[in-house]
Amino acid sequence: MKIDFSDMSEIKRIGFVGFKTMSELFADSSVIPKIKGIYVVLCVDGKKPEFLKVGTGGHYRGKNPNISILGLENEWVEGAYAVYIGKAGGGTSDSTLNSRLNQYFSFGQGKNVPHWGGRLIWQLKNSRDLFVCWKPLPYDEPREIERDLIRDFKVQYNEKRPFANLRD
Repeated sequence: MKIDFSDMSEIKRIGFVGFKTMSELFADSSVIPKIKGIYVVLCVDGKKPEFLKVGTGGHYRGKNPNISILGLENEWVEGAYAVYIGKAGGGTSDSTLNSRLNQYFSFGQGKNVPHWGGRLIWQLKNSRDLFVCWKPLPYDEPREIERDLIRDFKVQYNEKRPFANLRD
C-alpha cells in the first residue's frame, strides 16, 4: 500500500475516510465505524507546531507521557501530514476503530486509560485541530497494514517514523 504521506489525495485514494478534527470527534465519535482497521492522525496546515512542555495526555499507571521539547523537535518530521499511524483490532484484540479511537481521545483529555502509543500528539498545542482518518479492514490484519504504512513512511522520510510513532 505505497502512499505519499504529504498528499491528502493520496491518503484518500488508498481508502482512508473520515477526515474529522479531533474537536469534532471529541464531541461526536459516532461516525467512526465499529470494525477493526487502521487510522492516521494528520497535521495538514504545513506549519511546524508549537510544542507543549506538559501536554494533555493522561498518566496511565502513574507514568508521565511527556517528553522534553528537544525530544519533540527531534521527532517532528517536516513536510509529512501523517503524525501518527495506529491500529484497532486484529490478532487477539477485539477492539474496533470506534473503541480504540475513543480510548485515544480519552487519554488525550487527561484520563488514565491504556493508550500509551501516540502520546506525543497531546504535546502539540493544536492537537484538537488535527484531523483523524481511518480505513476499515474487515478482511485484513491491521497490525500488518500499520507496519507496512510505517515502513513506507520511513522510506519516504529518510528512516524517520511518523512524529508520534515511537516504535515500528
